[in-house]
Amino acid sequence: MDDRAYTIRNYESADFGRYVRLNIEAEQLEPCGRSISPKTISEGLSRPKYSPERDLLVVETAGKIIGYMNMTRELEIGRVVLDCWIHPRHRRKGLATQLLSRVMSCAREAGAGVAHVNVIEGDNRACRVLEASGFNLVRRFLELTIDLKRIKERDIGGDAVACRRMRSGEEKELTSIQNRAFGDSWGYNPNSVEEIVYRANMSHRSPGDVIIVCEEEKVIGYCWLGVIEVGENAVGEKRGRIFMLGADPDYRGRGIGRKALLTGLSVLKNKGLRVAGLTVDNENKVARSLYRSVGFKVSGKSLWYEKPVV
Repeated sequence: MDDRAYTIRNYESADFGRYVRLNIEAEQLEPCGRSISPKTISEGLSRPKYSPERDLLVVETAGKIIGYMNMTRELEIGRVVLDCWIHPRHRRKGLATQLLSRVMSCAREAGAGVAHVNVIEGDNRACRVLEASGFNLVRRFLELTIDLKRIKERDIGGDAVACRRMRSGEEKELTSIQNRAFGDSWGYNPNSVEEIVYRANMSHRSPGDVIIVCEEEKVIGYCWLGVIEVGENAVGEKRGRIFMLGADPDYRGRGIGRKALLTGLSVLKNKGLRVAGLTVDNENKVARSLYRSVGFKVSGKSLWYEKPVV
C-alpha cells in the first residue's frame, strides 16, 4: 500500500523549473511532440486569454511535480480543452480523476458547455480513462506528411493572384480571413488580433512565416508555415509544418488554397527540409482531397473526446 501524500493545487510562478522538467520527462517517456524548450513553455504560459495560476493544476509529492491538468478556455464556442499527464510511476491512484473533477468544476464556473480532450489513436490507457470518466469519442483527425521532393516549382503556376510573405502590421487582415475561412469548422475558436500577433511572433517565428495570396490588394488566402524538431527528446530532424491553410469563402473553387499550399511547401523545401506535415479533420473531405492530390499521406491519427460540463 503506497501511502505517499499527494497535493493537487494551482500552479505558481515558482513551479516553472519543475514544470519544465516534468514536460521534458513526459516527452522522453511518451513522445508526442510536446514543447520542452523553457522559452517555448514560458511563452505558452503567457499566451493571451490564459492564466497558469488559474488554468493549470499540478500534482506534487515529496517536493516534485509529477503531473498536471491544463485547461484552455475557448468560451466563444462554449468549450474548454483539457490536457493531462501523470508520471507512469504515479498512475492508478485516482489522480487523473481528482484533477478532472477539479477542472470540470472550474469549467462550469467559467460557463463552458463541453470539455474536449485530444489523444493519439492507440493510446488505449488514455482512452479507457476518458471513457470511464464519461467522455465520448466525437471526432477523428488525421496526421498527414509529404516528401518535399515531390514539390516542383512548375506545379505552383502563375495566374491573376500573387503570393507573398505577410508583413508585420497585417495581422488584422489575417485574423479576419482566418475567422471567415474556419468559421463553420468543427472545434474552431475565433481568433483575436492579439492572439494572431502573439503566435506570429513566438520564438523561431515571424509574420513572414505566413504566405498570403492576394488579388490586387485584397488578401484572399493564406498558408501558415513553421519548422519543428522531431526525434529523441524532441531534438533531432527538422521538419516543416503547415499550421493552417485557408481561403476566403467568397473565392473558394478557384484553386486559392492549392496555390497557397504549394507555395508554402516550396518555401519549406527551399529551407532544406525533407518532410512536412499537417493535421486535418477526417470529415473535411475537400481538404483531404486537396492534400491527397498534392502527395500527402496518412502517418497517424488522433481522437477527440467530449463530455458535457454539468
